[in-house]
Amino acid sequence: MQQTFTIKLLPAEAASSDIVQHFAASHLGVSPSVITGFQIRKRSIDARGKQAWVLLTITVFVNEPFQSITLPSFQWKDVSKTNHQVIIVGAGPAGLFAALKLIEKGIRPVILERGKDVRARRRDLALLNKEGIVDPNSNYCFGEGGAGTYSDGKLYTRSTKRGDVNRILQVLVHFGCAGNILYEAHPHVGTNKLPQIITAMRETILEHGGQFLFNQQVTDLIIQDNIVKGVRTADGHSFHGNAVILATGHSARDIFELLHRKKVLIESKPFAMGVRIEHPQELIDSIQYHCPSRGEYLPPASYSLVQQVNGKGVFSFCMCPGGIIAPAATAPGELVVNGWSPSKRNNPFANSGIVVSVEPKDFALLRNKYGPLAGMYFQQAVEKNAFDHGGGKFVAPAQRMVDFTEQRASTTLPDCSYLPGIQSAPLQQVLPHFIYHSLQGAFREFGKKMRGYFTNEAVVVATESRTSSPVRIPRDPVSLQHPQISGLYPCAEGAGYAGGIVSAAMDGERVAGEIGRLLT
Repeated sequence: MQQTFTIKLLPAEAASSDIVQHFAASHLGVSPSVITGFQIRKRSIDARGKQAWVLLTITVFVNEPFQSITLPSFQWKDVSKTNHQVIIVGAGPAGLFAALKLIEKGIRPVILERGKDVRARRRDLALLNKEGIVDPNSNYCFGEGGAGTYSDGKLYTRSTKRGDVNRILQVLVHFGCAGNILYEAHPHVGTNKLPQIITAMRETILEHGGQFLFNQQVTDLIIQDNIVKGVRTADGHSFHGNAVILATGHSARDIFELLHRKKVLIESKPFAMGVRIEHPQELIDSIQYHCPSRGEYLPPASYSLVQQVNGKGVFSFCMCPGGIIAPAATAPGELVVNGWSPSKRNNPFANSGIVVSVEPKDFALLRNKYGPLAGMYFQQAVEKNAFDHGGGKFVAPAQRMVDFTEQRASTTLPDCSYLPGIQSAPLQQVLPHFIYHSLQGAFREFGKKMRGYFTNEAVVVATESRTSSPVRIPRDPVSLQHPQISGLYPCAEGAGYAGGIVSAAMDGERVAGEIGRLLT
């Protein structure tokens, strides 16, 4: 007999298999000796009261052999001699999962990545952090694995209707992710472990006949009679295929400019912009768990906040417990920050983007000059202003939180995880007025929701500006092709259809599945 149910345990109890089995037996009214094992289906934390609890949904095996969870077998075919070939621009999660899905369908993927492989990227990131030198094609946004490889690692998504979340997680486990991502309420891999997983995915693509090329920046689309035939790269090479998937990520501004120049339809879209806030992790733990110390059985606490201020939505974004703030610029003279966490989330700081919704009306003055690229240039202008108010070499302008809210200079700044360093600066001169004033009001309200959050122990670092693409590349909702250019498939974050590793991966699979339906 198998029974699935949820039990509520203290954190220390949930960490012991024997105790979990004892509570399961009590719940079922049977002896622990007749339980042959259990599988965790979901684990979450309820910290709404003074005592934090762990909620475990488990399947218990009673008087029958225990069966561990087995992953499905993935049927990747040999596509080295197939007649069908698809060009994938970008090797982020969308591009990688699209390639694997194409191989399942018997179609050869050719992945063109403007940046370097994950190992070579590390050297460029070290140069950016230590020397303030950014490689426009190899940084936190560009390179094998995309932006998520070295700046995120979170696998939680609300986009559950866009595809099979469990399948994406199962594929990641197949390639080396820990099995707990299959049942954690907010699964997380860790930036330190993603590179090995990305490498394993690339090796599988190559083993089955796919092609994977680095340092191949796409500079042109080959279009004939409104049908895309292939692409050209900066080194003069041309690549032809039955279709082209654009999975370039939200920071590939040159691709947006290319499409606009070629009069390929693109649109402005809303996005969000703000700052990154960093608190001591111990402070966030004490607020969220209602105790001086979280102990060894609870993970570093996270938070999620949202507030309406003057008609603008202000919300937390990409919250990183035990994390690090990173320089995410893709060009010299532009300052962008993001956050990431290692698998253990054991750094002493908690950081989160706190961003304000930006609508096309907010950059309406730029539309006459830039058309659908107005939001992109608005975004870029704020990043340049942040760089100019920093200390050079990507040293970021910053203020203590209360000082920021009261428009008061910070004479000192707290320790911060941001490796290039921070410098005191009046952030009301860095951010657009509507963003600054929305953040002012939101910080005070967040302090009411989380007692202790609104404090000068927290530092505000500018600027968090790459939350999503400021441009949408339209596509037909059924065929997923561009409405103007046949065979062109806008995909994931860079096209405005995803946000995060899992939703981007699902969109990559969805696009590849539609191509497979047409070609096979």
